[in-house]
Amino acid sequence: MTRKRPPQTPPKRGPKKSGNASKASGRTRAGGDIHLHEEDRSLPQAHAGKAPRGAKGKGAAGKSRKGGKGSKQGAKRSRGLFGTLFGFVFRFVRFLVYWGVILGIWGGIAAAGIILYYGAQLPQSTDWGIPDRPPNIQIISHDGGLIGNRGKTGGQEIRLSSLPPYLPDAVVAIEDHRFYSHFGFDPIGFTRAMVTNVVKGRLAQGGSTLTQQLAKNLFLEHKRTIERKVQELILAIWLETKFTKDEILEMYLNRVYFGAGATGVDAAARTYYNKPASMVTLSEAATIAGLLKAPSRLAPNRHPKRAKARAKLVLAAMEREGFITPKERKLALTMPVKAVERHRTNSLNYVSDWIMEQLPSYVEDVSEDLIVQTSLDLRMQSLAERAISSALDTSGKKYGVSQGALVSASPDGAVRALVGGRSYQTSQFNRAIKAKRQPGSAFKPFVYLASLELGNQPEDLRVDEPVSFRGWAPKNYSKKYMGQVSLRRALALSLNTVAAQLAFEVGPRTVADIAHRLGIRSKLANNPSIALGTSEVTPLELVGAYLPFANGGLRREPYIITRIATKSGDILYTHPSLPAKQVIAPAVLSNINSMMQETLISGTGKKALLPGRPAGGKTGTSQNYRDAWFIGYTANLVTGLWFGNDNGKPTKKASGGNLPASTWKAYMTGAHNGMNIAALPGVSAQQLAATRQQLGGESNPWVNPDLLPADQEAAPPLPKPRGFFSRLFGG
Repeated sequence: MTRKRPPQTPPKRGPKKSGNASKASGRTRAGGDIHLHEEDRSLPQAHAGKAPRGAKGKGAAGKSRKGGKGSKQGAKRSRGLFGTLFGFVFRFVRFLVYWGVILGIWGGIAAAGIILYYGAQLPQSTDWGIPDRPPNIQIISHDGGLIGNRGKTGGQEIRLSSLPPYLPDAVVAIEDHRFYSHFGFDPIGFTRAMVTNVVKGRLAQGGSTLTQQLAKNLFLEHKRTIERKVQELILAIWLETKFTKDEILEMYLNRVYFGAGATGVDAAARTYYNKPASMVTLSEAATIAGLLKAPSRLAPNRHPKRAKARAKLVLAAMEREGFITPKERKLALTMPVKAVERHRTNSLNYVSDWIMEQLPSYVEDVSEDLIVQTSLDLRMQSLAERAISSALDTSGKKYGVSQGALVSASPDGAVRALVGGRSYQTSQFNRAIKAKRQPGSAFKPFVYLASLELGNQPEDLRVDEPVSFRGWAPKNYSKKYMGQVSLRRALALSLNTVAAQLAFEVGPRTVADIAHRLGIRSKLANNPSIALGTSEVTPLELVGAYLPFANGGLRREPYIITRIATKSGDILYTHPSLPAKQVIAPAVLSNINSMMQETLISGTGKKALLPGRPAGGKTGTSQNYRDAWFIGYTANLVTGLWFGNDNGKPTKKASGGNLPASTWKAYMTGAHNGMNIAALPGVSAQQLAATRQQLGGESNPWVNPDLLPADQEAAPPLPKPRGFFSRLFGG
């Protein structure tokens, strides 16, 4: 419905007014009557059907239909949106640049402040110097073979020029491939490491250069703090200004830790491959370089699969950096890499420990690398270790023994082999020099020696029968008694009753004095039971006390250190060649050696008999079969063995005549290879002839002109004894 407009009254004419005033007067009348002016009217709506008259198609609808000005306004709106977005981005970038510069300036100021603050806590640069590398003690055999390296490093300091080039290349490739181009700090590597750590949400990479790592090892504690990182950076730049790249790399390779107590590449090569660093292969070098990331987790002797995977990455890095060719990388991957298992477990460690215990008494202050030369023979050491381990592996369960020890020395006291236990890895306790055990019948030679010194002879008789001394009634192990028997036979058969009688005759104190005179250091009981070896001694002591039997009756102290020198060649100690004291008279020595020889021929030590070589010795078994011994000697070597259990548990009847005697023979047979055959000191031609008769005449391999003393001729063969009892009782 159309709303009717009210009738309009023509306006009154009056004087003309100005434009605005006229319009205003036209819209407002007296009395407040309001009327619409033409300009106040709304435009016709689109649904009106056509444009107002007189518009001639120029209205809004007409413009839209023609695509003229309406289209241009749309383009303007589109360009306005793009311009707005561009403007926003531009303003945002400008904002970032601006505040980035501001923050960079303030960050630089803060960084400089931090560097100045923590740098001020360092000593004056004029006082800086490379600390000495902890001294290494190189222990070598008598012929120069390596026994071990001791000290904090576990290896020698080595020159870069003596290494195969691929070893330092491997370290550079995997640890710091821009080493030769940066100035101690690698911004690219540091940034990459930080981004990686942020992405992974953990500390996956460190970003330190080799120079920074060296600075940390040389001067700083290994703790992750801002202070340490800042000081590390300062010191790294100082190192770069003072030393060449090769000098820095050489210091790094000699001081970085490779696990298992090995500091430096030489220690690592010896620890994992039992060879000097100068001899490692490309595959081994890659494995060693791979250790730097995590020495314990990547150790090739404990985690071979991880070590191999890491070595592949190292070889790939070496190829990428151009250190090796693809062909060399592929060849290295095919090469077997087998880490040694026994570097820290073999018996040589017992020797090294013993030497390190003695070293302070020869050198007060170890301030530089030392070379300790010893009397040890590596071939004999290997034989000794094999003899002990083989005996325990094959017969340990049978006889109920779990441990063994061996000491072997030349007649002048030079220790040629020493085994302190079954496995150094399992137990580092050195039984050869520290375990005090009852020697049992192995102590009886001192009793018989005391008797001989009083004038008794090997063929003198005693009665093997039950005896009692002030309530002490020793019995034979066999629980049997032989009646009248010679001293020679009593010692060979290890009869307890006869030994007790002799100890009572000469006095326990005399026996103890003779044992001390020959080399026993331990306290010995002053009672008749000393005859049966109830006082405890060490294997080393007992071997030392047997030395006079093999060297002509001279007192000699066992020793192993022959010379100590600095790496530069200064001699700090040489084992003195002093005149030895005669502790056994020649006549007495002749008798005791012939008696000890009898033990191997027809006595309790028959399993120790060495074909074609004169030897003497004595078995020993302590009460309840807790300890089993055999101490024997030739003119070339004196060797003692002990078997038993650390807790003192009785064995399954292990005695000196079974496991120790057979093990002694196994070792001595190999140890004497290449040695001249010689008679025992003091053994006469007549005694040798008697030995020949006892062993079957001319067919016996002992019969050899070389065995006879140079100033004597062979005695004619003695008539063969009529029988066992005739021989036994001298009939």
